[in-house]
This record gives sequence, C-alpha cells and structure tokens, in this order.
Amino acid sequence: MTQKQRAFLKWAGGKYTLSDTIGQMLPKGKRLIEPFVGAGSIFLNSHYDRYLLNDINRDLINIYLTLQSTPDKFIADCRKLFSEQFNQAEQYYHLRSQFNASDDAYQRSLLFLYMNRHGYNGLCRYNSKGGYNVPFGKYKRPYFPEKELLAFAEKAQVSDFVCESYRQTFARAEDGDVIYCDPPYVPLSKTASFTSYAGNGFGLDEQADLANAAEEVTRAKNVTVLISNHDTIWTRKIYEHADHIKSIKVARTISQKGSARNKVGELLALYKPKR
Repeated sequence: MTQKQRAFLKWAGGKYTLSDTIGQMLPKGKRLIEPFVGAGSIFLNSHYDRYLLNDINRDLINIYLTLQSTPDKFIADCRKLFSEQFNQAEQYYHLRSQFNASDDAYQRSLLFLYMNRHGYNGLCRYNSKGGYNVPFGKYKRPYFPEKELLAFAEKAQVSDFVCESYRQTFARAEDGDVIYCDPPYVPLSKTASFTSYAGNGFGLDEQADLANAAEEVTRAKNVTVLISNHDTIWTRKIYEHADHIKSIKVARTISQKGSARNKVGELLALYKPKR
C-alpha cells in the first residue's frame, strides 16, 4: 500500500484526510485538472500521467513554480528561516512587512512558506489592499517540511501550474481529462457569517456557475468532473443534475480549542461524460 503524502503547507480545508475517498471516486484518465488546487493533497495522492493545477492565489502558484524549477536552492534558503532567531514576533512582523512590500516572486515564495508555518493556525489571509495580515502564531518549534517539499517538487515535474479563473481552467480540458473541484465551501447554516465568506470572491452565484460548468464540459467533451462541498440544502439543489452524489461525515475543528470537534456533512458530486 502506497504511503499517503502530506502537503508542505498548512491549509484550511485541506483534503488529506479525504484523499482516499475522493481517489476512489476519481476515474482513470490521462490528466487530472484541479481548478482550486489549494495545498495539493489530491494531486499528491493520485496517479495520473499529467496534472494541470490552478489557483486564484498568485503567491500559492508562485511557490509551486519556484519549487518546480529550483527545488534544492529554494529548500536550502527556506531552511535558514526555520531557526530560533526567526521564531519571534518582532522578526515575523518584520518579514511580513518585507513580503508585502516585495514584488520579487522568489522572495515572496520563501516568505510565504515561512509565514504559513510561523503564522497563526496556518491561515492564509489578505487585507483589502492585498497585504498579508495573518498574526504571529507563537509555536515552540515550527516544523520545516523538507520531506514534503521534496515530494512536491518531484511530482511537480509532470505538472503545469496556472493562475486564472476556474472557467479559464475548465476551457483547457480535453477528451480523457478528469477534473476535481475543491471550491471555497458554502456556509453550513443561514446564520453563518456570509460576509467573510463572500469576500473571497466566491459567493452563491459562483457556486451555481461551477455546477453549470461541470454540466457543460461533460456534455461537450469526454471529461469527468468531481466537486466537493458542504452537504447542505443549497448544495443538494445546485448539484441535482450530478450522476452520483456521495455524502460522508467528516470531523472538523469548530472552536479555537482543537479538542472541540464535530462531524459535519461533506458532499461529493460526480458528473460523468454525456458522449
């Protein structure tokens, strides 16, 4: 049995624990396309000849491109930032300011990994001006994910990375491709705050449009699409034309204390080619 591979980034909504279930629903194909790649757990734990990986977060795609092209240099330079000297609030905020002032893709990639591992709860958040604003995390000894970086760099050699809209990525699909979508999830309840959720530019209109995109591409091409989301009345409605729906319960941390866990419904909607 192949050992599961963890992502090198901490990532809210990461699919490491669900990768086996998702993998069982993904059919064989020549290439896996991910319009919302995030930390890449499905990419890392699947087996296709080629990958097309997209995310709207430019810093995320930059770090992947950097790791693809100069892995040894990047890992060596990152390692220097994982020392006691840099695990202090003053240093963290100084480096965060450097990151926000920099246009250099390589420097931003280094600092993006540093902040991901030293910042609070592994969050990735920007203010309205595009400035990274996650506070210092106060960890005793942040983990340097060298093994995970090497594994990602190796698999990145059979991958293409893009930073564009999900519709643009869907348009790249060809016969024989498989598409896995892990969009920002809908709120679990009507009382959940919708403001912060909609602030990422992916509201209910986009959720419905993504379902439409899945229906359109499977009618036009020999392509399979799998979408994951929360299991709600709304998602059941927008995925009503899917060929197969699977609902599972997943443990989620629901408070800042990691001990408070609750199981929530996760929905997987599979669209099969119509020709």
